[in-house]
Amino acid sequence: MKKTFIIATPVIFVLLTAVFYALKIYAPEYNFIVLESGNIIMAVLSLSAYFMIMKNVDKPQAFVRGVSGASFLKLMVCMISILVYVMLNRANIHKASVFVLFGIYAVYTTMETILLSKLARE
Repeated sequence: MKKTFIIATPVIFVLLTAVFYALKIYAPEYNFIVLESGNIIMAVLSLSAYFMIMKNVDKPQAFVRGVSGASFLKLMVCMISILVYVMLNRANIHKASVFVLFGIYAVYTTMETILLSKLARE
């Protein structure tokens, strides 16, 4: 099960990248660079959170705190990144891109929570 998480994260990364590339071609109003940057940041945070959480997998309280802390950290990074995007592009903000960034957060957090809760049950 430990390898499942390490495999699932790059698979989700590649799938989201393919979706964003298709958006770049078929809906050019979406900002590909912003979406891909968000995808990279969330993938890196997800993998780093996994390695931090795995250190505490044998301690139930520390494991729960680690999962909660990782989700909170990703949410804060996502919000700060969106704030920076909005501040830098006040005139050309594409609101749908902002919502897609929160969708990226939701995808990675859902995947992380499901896989790590299965791992904790083992």
